[in-house]
Amino acid sequence: MNPPPSPDRSKRLAAGRARALGLATRGTTAPNRLRRVDRWLVGTRGALLRAAPDPLVVDLGYGATPVTTVELAARLRTVRPDVRVVGLEIDPERVAAALGAASDGLEFRRGGFELAGLRPAVVRAMNVLRQYDEPAALAAWETLRAGLAPGGLLVEGTCDELGRISSWVALDASGPLTLTLSAAVAELDSPATIAERLPKALIHHNVPGRRIHGFVGALTAAWDAAAPVGTFGPRQRWVAAAERLAADGWPVVGGRERWRLGELTVAWAAVAD
Repeated sequence: MNPPPSPDRSKRLAAGRARALGLATRGTTAPNRLRRVDRWLVGTRGALLRAAPDPLVVDLGYGATPVTTVELAARLRTVRPDVRVVGLEIDPERVAAALGAASDGLEFRRGGFELAGLRPAVVRAMNVLRQYDEPAALAAWETLRAGLAPGGLLVEGTCDELGRISSWVALDASGPLTLTLSAAVAELDSPATIAERLPKALIHHNVPGRRIHGFVGALTAAWDAAAPVGTFGPRQRWVAAAERLAADGWPVVGGRERWRLGELTVAWAAVAD
């Protein structure tokens, strides 16, 4: 009879094929690459941080340099001055290189999907799961959600190299809540472009007959129909497209204040099969 798995082995089994403790990301990053998701966190989840008994935030897989973690800490301090941000990387060399950027309320540790044993109020995991297949990514979701503090939030998604096109899923202990698309609309040719950066849980479902494909198609049609409004600027065109989606019955979350930033958030149930 085989002996029971060790605690570390149990964590690996729980993470499934995501191999949470052993697989580094490519490490690519750049200043302001994650400004869109940070702005959304501050603008829509600031109350969560203000109410958190322990304002601990984990930035998972920050990459070869810690610049986006430093930026995250600075932005979150506008809503919670005593926020504590911990950047986690699986690669010990990246952790060692980041230590010089540490300061009061900002530190760097080695860790993966097990969150180094921390219980954060918020986890930001951007561009971490793109390298996994979908079952592994969903297993990672489960592991990360299990590590959240009560009432905590996981934000997981992807963006392009400059952060001009982004998408992310917000999850809590109950599961996925919303999908947000965000783009520099002045440079956007079509909302279908954003679909190239959908999170792993959705990107392979963007085919006819699936809900996410229907949503992207509806958004693209609304954007095209709003072309005349574009004479007043791309932001107005994006707002008009969002208003059309809402009027057509899509469960759009938020309003013009967010839409003017090039964001669009929709309830998860509308895009997931």
